[in-house]
Amino acid sequence: MHDLEDLLGRDGPLARKIEGFAPREQQQALAAAVAQALEGMQTLVAEAGTGTGKTFAYLLPALLSGRRVLISTGTKTLQDQLFHRDFPAVRAAIGAPVKTALLKGRSNYLCLHRMASTAEQGLFDSRERVRELEAVRQWAAVTRTGDIGELDVVPENSPLWPQVTSSQDNCLGAECPSFSRCHVLEARRAAQEADVVVVNHHLLLADMVLKEDGFGEILPGVDAVIVDEAHQLPDIATQYFGLSVSTRQFADWAHDLRAEYLRGAADMPEFDAQLKAFESAVGALRPLLAEGAGRQEWDALPNVRKLRSALQDVSAALEALKPALDALAPRSRGLENCRERAELMQSRLAAFLDDDQRRQVRWLEHFGRHTSFNLTPLDAAERFAARMQQNPSAWVFLSATLSVGGKFGHYRERLGVGEAEELLLGSPFDFAKHALLYLPPRMPAVDDPGYTRAVVAAARPVIEASGGRAFLLFTSHRALKEAAELLRGSLDYPLLVQGEMPRRRLLETFRELGNAVLLGTSSFWEGVDVKGPALSVVIIDKLPFASPGDPVLKARLELMKDEGRNPFMEYQLPQAVIALKQGVGRLIRDATDKGVMMLCDPRLTGKPYGRVFRESLPPMKPTRDLDEVTAFLHDVLEEIA
Repeated sequence: MHDLEDLLGRDGPLARKIEGFAPREQQQALAAAVAQALEGMQTLVAEAGTGTGKTFAYLLPALLSGRRVLISTGTKTLQDQLFHRDFPAVRAAIGAPVKTALLKGRSNYLCLHRMASTAEQGLFDSRERVRELEAVRQWAAVTRTGDIGELDVVPENSPLWPQVTSSQDNCLGAECPSFSRCHVLEARRAAQEADVVVVNHHLLLADMVLKEDGFGEILPGVDAVIVDEAHQLPDIATQYFGLSVSTRQFADWAHDLRAEYLRGAADMPEFDAQLKAFESAVGALRPLLAEGAGRQEWDALPNVRKLRSALQDVSAALEALKPALDALAPRSRGLENCRERAELMQSRLAAFLDDDQRRQVRWLEHFGRHTSFNLTPLDAAERFAARMQQNPSAWVFLSATLSVGGKFGHYRERLGVGEAEELLLGSPFDFAKHALLYLPPRMPAVDDPGYTRAVVAAARPVIEASGGRAFLLFTSHRALKEAAELLRGSLDYPLLVQGEMPRRRLLETFRELGNAVLLGTSSFWEGVDVKGPALSVVIIDKLPFASPGDPVLKARLELMKDEGRNPFMEYQLPQAVIALKQGVGRLIRDATDKGVMMLCDPRLTGKPYGRVFRESLPPMKPTRDLDEVTAFLHDVLEEIA
């Protein structure tokens, strides 16, 4: 086994060749534990505090192990960072001749055939789509990977992307005229030939559970799976072990079917009327669905009978199309795909409408103009554990936030992780000297109508003392909007509000300004890294308990009650602790960072369970004295002046 302590040490190759690298005992301990898990084909569950350098701690043993390793990250952004920045740095430093590959879901790759078909059809809803398509065509001529993340001039949410990328449903496979130049095929081939492959959690779960991304089986070919940002995995696993069908799927299918029919010879007069009947049945759903975004419990809907009937009409319209689809399918792979998709939608509709659901919950989620109908298991642990056993390999679960009160029981139970090594490593940063925990006194109860106003009032002097340079993190969009209105026009510092510009641009602007105040909700509680003097205060309005009105959570809590368990202590509290640790983790991102963590929720000291939260936080000095906070921030400002 390689001497990881030397490689990660003060005189090692990483220290010599990677700018800014600093040796850390915690990093060396984590690397040794990962190496042992890979060598012994063991399961490791490890929490490594902020600043540990966990990426290098698992990359190094992965690259040196001689084993085939799959690394899963939380997001596509982290995938890109890992593959394009961290991999090359470590590989060059140690001179390891290891083949690596980046693999994303099918919809992340340009489909040359669908791009050509979209251009040929010329059916666009605006001139903007035409301009976007031209940008895609120019990029298509030079890209080597076809990864649409390379092209930032077309927005991520552009309606064009589904028209120029493929899905498992509409891929033509070997019959595609562009098959020999297929970017998905190239990415899959590179992944199969690589020693280390980087995926994201969604693709990992799709491969474990559904095999819907068409990449075949990745897991059976690997010796080890390393899951970074592993705290996200249980919720994603629950999602993938369920099923979903949506009005967007209905619309996309009808669009693709009509295009394939016209291309394949439009010689069935009855077909158009039948397809229009299906589209009419889908259109009849819209008046019955709530406007805007959000989740709803199916059984609690006031119009559930009408909605059930409307979904049955959609299913009946699909059934009426079946003879035509059977007749058309042999004409082309595209039409065959449309028939298969119709069968899949029908089976999912039938499963969703089946009232005999045990340990599963039915719910709706609205996304502007579209709605998904979801059937979700209340517990994914048994199924996830079964998939792990089907793929006997080393499993490593890593995050800065997996434990509650120093224990991993809650996390392991949610994933069904049995026998495992555990490792809990604190942050190498000196929180005791560099951070202050401010618990403002005399805060009203969190359900008081004036609570958000009180949060803003308590935050103002802290923001003034820090010269801006603050995050205000909220547990609801309602509170964020109220706070924004209270602060707008009354601060001496720039105010940045989530939703008023893209997330990435918000963060870039925050860093560039250097004295801004940023207001955000859940998406800013994790995965946000602002090092240096631009951020010295993080203010959190409430303990992040999940909304009890969420249909999946509500059903899960009711099930636990029926089983004689305590859902608050066993589920709600641990989940909130992990979420709070993520939010607190935004404050100190570098060894030289200093700042104030302000937690406004009076339950931290007023409720017995507040102790569990406090004991799970880094060792920051607590205070209720605003003067002490002001003096601390004054010193911070002097240091950076």
